[in-house]
Amino acid sequence: MPLFDHLKTILGGGQLNVSKRFVLLHEAISGTMSSFYMARDLRTGQIVGLKLLDPQKTTAFESRFKGLKKPSEGSIAAQLKHPNIVETLESGKTTEGAPYVVMEYLEGPNMNAALAARDPCLEGRRVHFIRQAAEAIAAVHEAGFIHRDVCPRNFMLTNNRQDLKLIDFGLAVPATRWFMQPGNRTGTPNYMAPELVRRRETDQRLDVFAFGVTAYEICTFELPWTRGSTGMAAMSHNQPPVDIRKYRPELAPALARAIHSCIEPELPKRCPSINDFLRLIRKVQD
Repeated sequence: MPLFDHLKTILGGGQLNVSKRFVLLHEAISGTMSSFYMARDLRTGQIVGLKLLDPQKTTAFESRFKGLKKPSEGSIAAQLKHPNIVETLESGKTTEGAPYVVMEYLEGPNMNAALAARDPCLEGRRVHFIRQAAEAIAAVHEAGFIHRDVCPRNFMLTNNRQDLKLIDFGLAVPATRWFMQPGNRTGTPNYMAPELVRRRETDQRLDVFAFGVTAYEICTFELPWTRGSTGMAAMSHNQPPVDIRKYRPELAPALARAIHSCIEPELPKRCPSINDFLRLIRKVQD
């Protein structure tokens, strides 16, 4: 690709011809709004992750923010530079009109698969993974965004399952009052905060809640409330959760308290921020 055309694509002034730029090696994930491929960049020879979004579904989602100039998934992800966040290399639109994101390709399963398989990689590393997940979310918040879909599926185990990285910013929005108004109920039901379920005003604490449920599950393989597959699963999240020590009585008391502070249904009682959670567990070891 000529340098000028390449720069146009990176900067959004051109359109990506997928078949001329990439060899699609493997479709790794097909989601409700996108497809994700392992691909070889013919320009560099690099193996990358290529996410192609469904134009109609993306437009329908972004219509919820009409008049707000919502930044695209790619433009949000490109602003996030952290060792525990997937690196975004490029984004824009294809010649077919589909939004796309090019990112580093991550080898390994996601945390959801590791939990389902009770993967031995979790043993002795739970606090390590929880701390890395918290640091990734803290970086998202410090950059001025809300992820809105924190859950085990969106953490990839990397480096031979020794570390993790946060992925998928398809539902992310700026943490400004216009994007936190009532009504935008999106996310994964088992990890949704009560204020989100009931279409109330939100803020970054909905990520704190979802992170707390994720940390609870990493420790116990269970959820604090009854598991479900539809939005109704989240309707019980305003009730007191099951004490994490029921499933893991030997858990460090400081970690148990910190996780419960994140999944507090009442906002005034919830852990105020991910950085506050990190301070609460700073002395906890695996």
